[in-house]
Amino acid sequence: MTHLPNEPDPPHGDTPVTSLNGAKVATLPDAGQLAPADAPPAKVSDTSYEIELDDAPPDDAVPVAVDLPEADQPPAAAKDTRKPIIPAGLRRGNRATTLRLAAGRYGYVAAFHTVRAPLYLAKTLWWAVVGIFRLVGRQMRWWWVSDEYLLRQQAANANDPAMWLKLLKEAKATRRWRGIVLFVQAVALTVGALLAARLPLIWQLVIAAGLVPFLAHHGRPAGRAIVAPALVTRRYRRLNSDIVLRAYYSAGLGHPDKPNQRIEFGTAMAREGNGSKVLVNLPYGKTFADAVNAREKIASGLDVALAQVTISRDPESHRSHWLWVADSDPLATAAGRTPLLACKQTDIWQPAPLGLDERGHLVTLLMLWASILVGAQPRQGKSFTARLLALYAALDPYVRLDVFDGKGSPDWRKFALVAHSCSFGFTMTRDGDPLEVFVQTLRDLKADVQSRYQRLSELPVDICPEGKLTRQIARDPQYGMPVRLVIIDECQEYFDTGDKELNKEIASLLVFLVKVAPAAGVIVLDATQKPGGVGTNDVATAFTSFRDNHQVRIALRTGSWQVSDLVLGSGAYSEGFDSSTLLPSYKGVGLLRGAGDDTPTVRFHLADAEDAEKILLAARKLREHAGTLSGMAAGQTAIREVRDVLADALTVFQGSETGLPWAVLAARLSERIPEHYADTTGEAISAQLRALGVPSVDIKRDGKALKGARKTAVTAAIERRDTTAG
Repeated sequence: MTHLPNEPDPPHGDTPVTSLNGAKVATLPDAGQLAPADAPPAKVSDTSYEIELDDAPPDDAVPVAVDLPEADQPPAAAKDTRKPIIPAGLRRGNRATTLRLAAGRYGYVAAFHTVRAPLYLAKTLWWAVVGIFRLVGRQMRWWWVSDEYLLRQQAANANDPAMWLKLLKEAKATRRWRGIVLFVQAVALTVGALLAARLPLIWQLVIAAGLVPFLAHHGRPAGRAIVAPALVTRRYRRLNSDIVLRAYYSAGLGHPDKPNQRIEFGTAMAREGNGSKVLVNLPYGKTFADAVNAREKIASGLDVALAQVTISRDPESHRSHWLWVADSDPLATAAGRTPLLACKQTDIWQPAPLGLDERGHLVTLLMLWASILVGAQPRQGKSFTARLLALYAALDPYVRLDVFDGKGSPDWRKFALVAHSCSFGFTMTRDGDPLEVFVQTLRDLKADVQSRYQRLSELPVDICPEGKLTRQIARDPQYGMPVRLVIIDECQEYFDTGDKELNKEIASLLVFLVKVAPAAGVIVLDATQKPGGVGTNDVATAFTSFRDNHQVRIALRTGSWQVSDLVLGSGAYSEGFDSSTLLPSYKGVGLLRGAGDDTPTVRFHLADAEDAEKILLAARKLREHAGTLSGMAAGQTAIREVRDVLADALTVFQGSETGLPWAVLAARLSERIPEHYADTTGEAISAQLRALGVPSVDIKRDGKALKGARKTAVTAAIERRDTTAG
C-alpha cells in the first residue's frame, strides 16, 4: 500500500514502504527498522488514497532483503525534539546581527507610519463622525423595535387581528421603556460633555484619544483598515495529497476509479527550501514527457502560477518524477549580483556560475567544448547573459578572447581591455574597418583550428592522449594552443553586410567554426534577437545551419513559441519548454537547454556596466601578471599567427574578377597582408597555390594572356580542404 499523509512532516516510522522488488516491508515505529510484511501495519492517521501495488504474496513467501543506498535508508526512530534554551538569534555570535535586523525592521515600520500619520488622523476623524451617525441610527432602530413589524405583517397576512393587536401592544410597551433608557443615555452624555468641557486640555485630549478611535471603528466600512500595514507577509497554500491528486487527475494523467490508472506517491510530502516536494509515480505507460507536457494543467489543478511548478526526472524510473511547488513565484526574485565581483582568477576548465534555478540552486555551465547560442527579444537581458559568460572567461588569464558586437552598443566596448581582437558595429574608426577586422579574425580562427587538429595529432600520446587538447597543452606557451572564446553579439548582422560575396564567405566561416572549432578548444558564444529569417538563398541556408549547430542554448523571453523553438532547438516546445511564456516583468530569466539532462529556468546573475568594468580591470591585471595579454589589448595591430595562402588569395579578388595573373595576385597580397607577403613574388605564389591544387591557367588582362589563377579554382581548393578536414 502507498500512503501520503496530508501533513508534510509525518512522524518517522508511520509510513509503510514497498521494496524495489515488490516485497512488502513495514517500518517499526520504535526502532525505525525494516520488518516482514506480516508484522502489524503501522497506523496512519490520515490516508487520502490506498492503492494495491501488487497481489498479496503467498503464505510461504520469505521476505527478501534489499540493500538500499544510504540516502534511501529508512529514518531512525523519532526522538523528542527539544527547542534550544537560548534561541539561535540571541546567542553570543548572533546578537549583533539580530539587533541590527530587528532595528532595521521596526525602524522601517516606524518611518512608514510616521510619514502617513497626518493621513491616518484625517481618516480617523472622518470615520469618527460617520461612527456617531451610525451609532445613533443603531440606537433608534433598537428603540423602534424594527423587527416587530415583520411579525405584525405575518399576523395580518394570516387574518389574525388578535395576534396583530397583541404584537402592537408589546411593541408600544417595549418602545416606552427603551425610550426611557435612551433618555437616560442622552442626559448622561450631555452631563459628561459639560463636565469634560470644564476639564483641563490635557484630560480632554486623553478622553478624545479614547473616544475618537472607538467611533472611527464603528464608522469605517467592514474590511477597510484606517492604518495600512507596512509589511506584507506572503501567504502560500500548504499542499497535501488531495490537492496533488486532484491536479494530476484533472490534467488527464490518471483516473481515480480505474485500478491501473491511479496516481501513486513514492515519498511523503516534504518541505524543500521555499516550497514542497513529492515523488509522483504515474500509471504504467505514462512517461516523464507526459508530465512535462501537462505542466500547465497541473499548475491549474494546484491553483498556483505556472512558474511555481517544477517537474524534474527521477533517475530510477521513467514513469516517476519529482514535483516541486514553490510557495510563491520564484522567478520574480532576482538572483543578485554575480560572484565574479570577487575578481578572483577563474578556470575555463571548470563550470561557470550562471545564476539560480527555481529552487534557489546554483546553475553552472561548462563552456569548454561547446558552442553557445543566446536568444531573446530586445531588452530582456540577452547581452547581459552572454557577457556574464564572457566575464568568467576573461578572469582566466589563459583564455584568449575575440569580441565582436554587430550593433556597436556600449555593452561590450570595455572588453577592449583584455580582447586579443575586437570590433564593434560597422562604422569606420581610426583602428580601421570593424568588418574587415571581424572577417580577418574568422579566417585566422579557421586556419588556427585546422592547424590545431594537425598539431594535436602529431603530439606524443603521453602528452596528448586521444589526440585532444588538455589543460597542460592549453596553458603551455610552447604549443601555442590556448583556449579561445569567440563572442559575437547580434550575430545575424554579419550575415547581411550588403556584399553578397562577403556574406557567403562570412556564413561559410561561421558555420565551420560552430561545427568544428569547439572540439579544438575554441568556444563560440553567439547572441541574437533574430534567430530566423536572416539572409536569402545560400546565406539563409547557412544561417540555419549555423544556428542549429549550437550545442548549448539559452532562451530568455521570446515573442512566440516558434521563435522559442528556433533558439532552444527543434522539439523544445513539444517537450514543454517555451520561453514565450516567461512574463515581461522577468528580466534576466531564461531557459538553459543542452547543458545537461534537465532544462532549468535560470535567474541569471547580474553584472551591469560598472560591474563589468571592475571585473575586466581585474582580468587585465591577471593577464599582465601571467604575461598573456596579447593582440589589441596589448596595443598590437591585429596580425595573424597562422598563414592561409588559399584564404588570403581569395580575399584579393575584387568585384566581378574571375581570375588574376600571378604577378597581380602577389602584388595585392604584399599590399594587403605585408606581415606575411611583403617580399613574395608571382612565382612563389604560383608554386604555393599549385601545390594546393590550384592550376595555372591563361588569364586575359590588358589584352594579354598571362599565367594566373581563377577564383573558382581557389574556391574549389578551399572546399576540398575543408571537406577533408571535416
